[in-house]
Amino acid sequence: MAGTVGLDFTPGPDDEPHLGRLHEETAAAHPDRIALIDGESGDEVTYGEVEDRIAAAGNALADLGVERGDRVALSFPNELTFVYAFFGAARLGAVPVPVNVQATSAKMRSVIDDSDAAVVVTSDDESILPEIRAAATAIDAIETVAVAAPEPPGIDGVDVVDFATLLAEADASLEPAPVDPDDPAMQPYTSGSTGDPKGVVLTHGGCAWMITCIHRLHFLDEDDRAIVAGPLYHKNAMVGAIKPMLAIGGSVVVMDGFDAHDVIEAIDAHDVTYLRGVPAMYKMLVNATEALADHDVESVDWAVSGSASLPNSLIEDVRDVFSCDMGEAYGLTETGGPITLSPRWGPRKLGSSGLALPGADIRIVDPETNEELPAGETGELVIAAPSNGSYYRRPDTEAEAYFERDGRRFLHTDDLAYQDEQEYHYIVGRLDDMLIVGGENVYPAEVENLLQRHERVRDVAVVGAPHAVKGEAPVAFVVADDVTEEELKQYTLENGPAYAHPRRVFLEDELPLASTGKIDRDALEAAARERIEGGELRSSRPHHNE
Repeated sequence: MAGTVGLDFTPGPDDEPHLGRLHEETAAAHPDRIALIDGESGDEVTYGEVEDRIAAAGNALADLGVERGDRVALSFPNELTFVYAFFGAARLGAVPVPVNVQATSAKMRSVIDDSDAAVVVTSDDESILPEIRAAATAIDAIETVAVAAPEPPGIDGVDVVDFATLLAEADASLEPAPVDPDDPAMQPYTSGSTGDPKGVVLTHGGCAWMITCIHRLHFLDEDDRAIVAGPLYHKNAMVGAIKPMLAIGGSVVVMDGFDAHDVIEAIDAHDVTYLRGVPAMYKMLVNATEALADHDVESVDWAVSGSASLPNSLIEDVRDVFSCDMGEAYGLTETGGPITLSPRWGPRKLGSSGLALPGADIRIVDPETNEELPAGETGELVIAAPSNGSYYRRPDTEAEAYFERDGRRFLHTDDLAYQDEQEYHYIVGRLDDMLIVGGENVYPAEVENLLQRHERVRDVAVVGAPHAVKGEAPVAFVVADDVTEEELKQYTLENGPAYAHPRRVFLEDELPLASTGKIDRDALEAAARERIEGGELRSSRPHHNE
């Protein structure tokens, strides 16, 4: 279905789409306005200073031989230097490649190698630099490693330079390189959960459309102040907060990582109005009762969650704690950010990730035929949008991922969803997560939402496990207070279809998280196989209605 009717968020002729120019307008008109705040030190950086530092970063990269179209790998924890290097590269017409520094060594190396980056800019963080040293030694294409610290250690066969000094000495003026809307602007990588991470080339025009949609649909303005505690290499932080804030003249508090107490303290200290995060972060925030008792969080006006399904109970908890409304977003690396959003004002529906962005065409189709399904039926969600990227040097993957329909290029998401009559979207799981239990389709999100309604359940994740009779069946990992496995299993039998009830419930202190803050379902699937005797579920007692 088409996006919101009557709204055109395509940049006009005077709004040149250029990722390296987001900050320009505010820097020229209000150079003393605060753009960035270091959450650890409290240091404030004005728009005038941001402009100078982005220009200096671009010039420093040019001094290292980076040219328009070149890939530049950026390997950082949450440091402001990442922001300057990212937009400096874009202003130069080069293509920043954010590296997931919490990924495995093999995946970090795979991303840098696949990107063809000759220059890697990195922090001297002791958890990151050794990985980059190893990658630089193994990858022939890497010519220079620029370390954002004085006197970096050498690497055999590779030029190692002090990026901090280069920044300090570089010219603080840089005219933006001319770019076309279809030119590459950045190259994030997929998580690689089903193979090697894949590079996604996002264009300047697509990024501009996405950023415009976000700040307009969220009704953000120069008086808003966001906080970022998730990793900067992830779209939730950059496209959800930093990019739209720089585009409208707002401010962003950048935390060095997520700690619930520190985030709550920073909300109070800096009058944060806008929260972005993933469900796991919000769960920890609402449970940080001591910090909440000590700090005022009433400045928050609007909170948005993305990257994973949002339990209805968590929305209610956030409303109670922060006295603010909360929305949900859904997107992929391939779409360059959220492609559906809950409206800030107007009807929001529990369990829904919201409406399509204006200009995006989202349909629910039969995964086998690509034929569109009617409202209410579950199928694969496919997307045609101005922000859709292309896979870097993977023509076969590109051909499999996209198909043409009605003159538009649709992306297969491999996500299962349905639309209601008002075109609100409901994500129910991944195609490969769907369980076929004795011939019935069971979606993990369906069982999770059911368990979340139990008054003593605080967190839950459902995965599949082999079943001797049914083929496969749900297994639940639950964080709960004073409740037994049998009570929770009986609750699902009484409140949902019998075939969908979890055959085992494992009570946990917490659920494992992947580097992006999502629940690590691979780890839970492995845990389920390990804990179930023989690796396979057996038929339960008769009252469980197998």
